[in-house]
Amino acid sequence: MTVVRLGYVAMSMELQNASPSQTMTFTQFQKIRDREAAIRKLERIAISNLENTLRLLRHNAFSEIHFYRITSRLIPLANHEELLDWDYMKPLKKNLQEVGEFAKSNAIRIDFHPDHFVVINSAKKEVLKNSIKTLKLHYLLLKGMEIDPEHRCVLHVGGNYKETDKSLERFVDNWMLVPGPIQKMIMLENDDTSFTVDDTLYLCEKLGIPLVFDYHHHLAHNHNENWQDNWERITATWQNSPLPIKMHISSPKSEAEFRHHSNYVDIDMFFRFLNEMKGSVSQIDCMIEAKKKDQALFRLMEEVKKRTDVEIIDGSSFRLM
Repeated sequence: MTVVRLGYVAMSMELQNASPSQTMTFTQFQKIRDREAAIRKLERIAISNLENTLRLLRHNAFSEIHFYRITSRLIPLANHEELLDWDYMKPLKKNLQEVGEFAKSNAIRIDFHPDHFVVINSAKKEVLKNSIKTLKLHYLLLKGMEIDPEHRCVLHVGGNYKETDKSLERFVDNWMLVPGPIQKMIMLENDDTSFTVDDTLYLCEKLGIPLVFDYHHHLAHNHNENWQDNWERITATWQNSPLPIKMHISSPKSEAEFRHHSNYVDIDMFFRFLNEMKGSVSQIDCMIEAKKKDQALFRLMEEVKKRTDVEIIDGSSFRLM
């Protein structure tokens, strides 16, 4: 039997005034003549984001949700080239510790998924440099939360540049420039346009990186439609991880806009996957990437409760029978 745990991304559709992604542009920053006052405002925004993250974690604990992706936009302008002298971690220490303590005490698995501009396989040195800098920020956030950073950060392979093989090998070459502690933080995900499961597995097996299987992406872009042929290899990439295997689940917005995420999860599509893989792993954590965030999770669980082939565990978890 396999235990399935559901999670959601960043924002809640249920909580009011709880955005963890409040921001300030550099243009807005420049308009504040007193630079120190501008930096203090940045710090207040970051603290507010962390306070709202803690609110979201409390909401998750109350709702029996054990899996949550924290936004990568907690600290506005953290790595801006004009603010490299700003020690942004120091004023956030208390708030980061509170977030980490709550997540750990309530057994909530948290992770990150940095934005698309983090590109390890870029041919441009400056892009790679900035990508590593952004990954270091995520590493410092996890350390500030006193959470083990291992396998807490999902990335796409990067740009294809119409040269799949060369782009994959460039990832391998650039990977050697990524500091070891940050390497251990990374998971790789197959995407919907550039790198299939087969492509991503090549890197994961070669470099010892867990593969986060995105079922929707696979249906949109694959060399081999039968994902089952690779499932044993996918699960094997997790054999040395301290965390259960993770996947992404979403549904197409429509046939015409297949790659776009729908508001909710199509339960029939989801269970086509689950019924094929059940029993192959003891637990799988499924991150819902739907427009309606936690509402999509709640709706999906209501539909799951009507099925006769599952055993409900709690508000976000069930066992496949």
